[in-house]
Amino acid sequence: MRHPPDPRVPPSTCDGPPTASVEALFRDYAPRVRAYARRHTSPDECDDVVQETFLIAWRRRTELPADPLPWLLVVARNILSTRRRSGRRADQLWLAAARDLWRMPDHASPETAVLERERHLAALAACTRPEREALLLVAWDGLSAADAAAVAGCSPRAFAVRLSRARARLSRALDAGPAAPSLTPRLAQETS
Repeated sequence: MRHPPDPRVPPSTCDGPPTASVEALFRDYAPRVRAYARRHTSPDECDDVVQETFLIAWRRRTELPADPLPWLLVVARNILSTRRRSGRRADQLWLAAARDLWRMPDHASPETAVLERERHLAALAACTRPEREALLLVAWDGLSAADAAAVAGCSPRAFAVRLSRARARLSRALDAGPAAPSLTPRLAQETS
């Protein structure tokens, strides 16, 4: 059964059922949408942006204009904007949660606790979002690596690699950052 061509869909994409029209649209325009996405985001996210763009095109295939490229690029731009906003919100949320929930040993002075907290937060900020998530799932939420992998949506092996890289980056950031001041110099100054 052939579907009648939709006058709003470009002629090159009208032959066949709606799925075929989106497949032709993808073949014709995906490289250009990917190039646009690549100029605005990391290579890791490009394919996701293209995929989301064409998913929306499939859902709204009856609304596609005769020249779909500008429409597709606007959809990609909107997806990129949403991802940036979500990323900023996620960064703000983890920082706020870390500040609120940070606990130092009871024997630490308030100054030392604040400086250590800020030092560790700066080191966590040096990690990528997936690395930060891996660290917090294991260290903060107390999940096993297998359970954390399920939460992160990856294989246990991929999670183990991510966690290892995260620990190495965190360690380097902590080593490179200024050390929390020791109480010894202050006590020495007070007693002299």
